[in-house]
Amino acid sequence: MPSVDVNGITLEYERSGAGEPLLLIMGLGAQLTAWPVEMVQLLEDAGFDVIRFDNRDIGLSSECDWEPPSPVRAFIGRLLRRPVPTGYVVDDMADDAAGLLDALGIERAHVVGASMGGMIAQALAIAHPRRVASLTSIMSNPGDGSGGATAKVLLAFARREDPTPENAVDQAVATFQRISGPHFRAEEYRPLAEAAVARSFRPHGVARQTAAIMASADRTEGLSRLAVPALVVHGLIDPLVKPSGGLATAQAIPGSRLLMFNDMAHDLPAPRLPEIVDAIARVGARSA
Repeated sequence: MPSVDVNGITLEYERSGAGEPLLLIMGLGAQLTAWPVEMVQLLEDAGFDVIRFDNRDIGLSSECDWEPPSPVRAFIGRLLRRPVPTGYVVDDMADDAAGLLDALGIERAHVVGASMGGMIAQALAIAHPRRVASLTSIMSNPGDGSGGATAKVLLAFARREDPTPENAVDQAVATFQRISGPHFRAEEYRPLAEAAVARSFRPHGVARQTAAIMASADRTEGLSRLAVPALVVHGLIDPLVKPSGGLATAQAIPGSRLLMFNDMAHDLPAPRLPEIVDAIARVGARSA
């Protein structure tokens, strides 16, 4: 895969399809390979030049070296409104995305982000509005405290063993079983988890990204100033970012469309991908 140097780091990316540029931004600890192949193909068929990349600290992009607080400590710090020690925040990751567009010679792109990637996409639209042709935020929140995880999920994460190369695949399967909806199949996901761990294993990167989320500012006021076609997608049974996160995001962005599914949790369920891609294409068409 190719890579570019951006903001003093290297970003690994992949580009496929032809047409209007569309930037996909993945979530916490997720590599560019986490985007469903079916979704990428559908986006290509819809006439998009699809760009995926590894966020900093994940996959094959640059790894930072500052010591992160534990995810539990970072969460408690955010809950108690105490400073969370971090070497970067979501805004910096948005600048990475803008730098990638610069390096690829792309003036404007449709931007789609999932989970933490939705936060990055929102921050990109706020800080670099002329670079974003349309915005799609999936299973995310505006950083206002909405959409908090369920107590059951938080307890499970707090009790989880430290990840190792030996237990990483089992942990990934267990985690996605816990946060996904009824269409999740562990036997189908396991080979994907094995491939992801073989490609890159960076638990400290996940902890640093978690700290970045917890240290980031509320984006609600910035979102209220956007004048970009926007789509918000959320699952009604999401236990990691509860539906209130999607509702708050849609309420913050003027003229945005809210699309919610009763069989979607914190995942991208295969049966819903055609509808999601169609909605992305429709909101993109509004930017013409």
